[in-house]
Amino acid sequence: MSGATPVNTGVPFDAATAASRVLGIQSKLHDRAAADPGRVFDDLFNLVADPAFLLQAWRRVRDNAGARTAGIDGWTGPEIENSAGGVAGFLSRIRQDLKARTFTPLPVAERLIPKSGGKLRRLGIPTARDRVVQAALKLVLEPIFETGFSSSSYGFRPGRRAQDAIEDIRHHARMGYEWVLETDIANCFDEISHTALMARVRQRISDKRVLALVKAFLHAGILTGDGLLRETSAGTPQGGILSPLLANIALSVIDEHFDAEWNTHANEYYRRRHRKQGGATYRLVRYADDLVVVVFGTREHAQALRGEVADVAAKIGLRLAEDKTHTVHIDDGFDFLGFRIQRHTQWGTDRRRIYSHPSDKAVKSVRSKVKALTGRQTMSMEPRKIFIRLGLLLRGWTTYFRHGASKIAFSDLEHYVWHRVWKWLRRRHRRKNWRWIARTYGTPHSRWGFAAEGVELFNPAKVSIIRYRYRGNAIPTPWIIRPEVVPAA
Repeated sequence: MSGATPVNTGVPFDAATAASRVLGIQSKLHDRAAADPGRVFDDLFNLVADPAFLLQAWRRVRDNAGARTAGIDGWTGPEIENSAGGVAGFLSRIRQDLKARTFTPLPVAERLIPKSGGKLRRLGIPTARDRVVQAALKLVLEPIFETGFSSSSYGFRPGRRAQDAIEDIRHHARMGYEWVLETDIANCFDEISHTALMARVRQRISDKRVLALVKAFLHAGILTGDGLLRETSAGTPQGGILSPLLANIALSVIDEHFDAEWNTHANEYYRRRHRKQGGATYRLVRYADDLVVVVFGTREHAQALRGEVADVAAKIGLRLAEDKTHTVHIDDGFDFLGFRIQRHTQWGTDRRRIYSHPSDKAVKSVRSKVKALTGRQTMSMEPRKIFIRLGLLLRGWTTYFRHGASKIAFSDLEHYVWHRVWKWLRRRHRRKNWRWIARTYGTPHSRWGFAAEGVELFNPAKVSIIRYRYRGNAIPTPWIIRPEVVPAA
C-alpha cells in the first residue's frame, strides 16, 4: 500500500513512517525486557490499538499468501483494499472497536489439510479483521518474550532457521553428544492448556486489556466445514498469526527445564567433571513441537530422559507422540526437519564426520510432487507452465537442503526430473519422434536440458552446496535500530 493512510483522526501514517515508529517502540520494549528479566509490562494495550502498529499489522497480513483466503466473514485482503472505505476505513473501525472494548474475535474457519500417513492437520483461518489484531498483538508481545526464550529454541522465531537447529545438533554431536532422544509433541496446537499458557503470559504481561484480548482469541471457537461451532477449551488454532508465539511461550517451559540442567554445570570443565563422576550432560534442541535431546553419556541416560520430557510437557497439558519417540545413536542416524543426521566415515580417509542430507522421506515427498506435475492429469497444460511450476518446486526444495551434504541427492533428483519430463513430452506429442522433441525442447548449451517459450527447466544438479555456520548464541535480534547515514555536505 502506498501513500499516506489516515487511521487516526487526521494523523496520517505512510508505510515507512509506521514501520520506523513500530521498530523504535519494539526496540525499547526488547531492551527493557532484556535489562530486567523479571519486569512485568503494563499499559501495552494502547500500542496494540496504535495507528502505526495497526498499519504495520495490516501490511504483514496483506503480504502473507493467506491474504486471499477468507475467514467466516467472507472478506479477503484484496476485497478490503477495493472496498468503499478502503484500508483506512477498515483499520479505523478496528481501532475504534479496540478503544471502545467492543472488539470480539470471530470463530476461525476450520480447514483439514492432508498429512503423511493418512492423517489430517487442522488449520484455523481467522477473519482478516482478527488477523490484523493478532498481528498487532504479536508486534507488541514478541520483542518482550523473545528476550526470555532459550538459545536452543529455533522454530517460529525471528532470525532463526531450521538450519540453525541442524547445526546445533551437529556441533554437539562432534563434541561427544552421541546418544539422541528424538520426539515431538502430540497435537501440540490443539492441546495446550489455556490455564498454563495464560499463567506464563502473565509472568511478563499485567495489562488486563491485553490479557483479555489474548484469552478472547483462545476461546473464539472453531466453525467446522459442516457448519458446527466447536468450543476451544484448549489449544491455540494452527493458522493464526499469534498461535506460533503463544505455542513458544507455552513450550518454553521445556526449554527452561533443560537450560537449568545445562547451566548447573557452568562450563565445559564442570560438565566434564560431572561425566567423570558417572553423570551425563545433555542439550535440548527444539524446533516448535519437534524436540531432540543430544546426550553425552550412555543409552540408559538418554532413555531416562523420555519420562523427564513427558513430565515437563504434562505441566502445560501436552504429551509426547509415542510412535515418534526413539532413542538412537548418532552412528545409526535419525531424521529431523527433513534432514538425515548421521555419522559416517569420510570417503578416502578414516576420519568420521557428522553429515546432514535430505532424508528418504523428504526425497520421496519431492519426487511425489514432481510425479504429480508430470502425470496424465497435466497433459492439457502448456509445457512452459509445467516448467515454471517444476522450477518453483525444485528451487524451494534445493534452497532448503543446499546447506547439507546434498550433492548426490540433487544429482539423483535431476535424473528423475529429466526422465519424468521426457516421458511427459513423449506422451504429449505421440505423433512426433524423439528427434523432433529434442529439437523443439532441447537447449543449445546442454544436451540434457529442456526449455519451452523461453522458460528453461530448472536443474537441481547445478545448485551449489554452501556449508552453514553454527551460530550458537550469536544469532542477532531484529530489534536493532540502525543509525541513519547523514550524507556529506
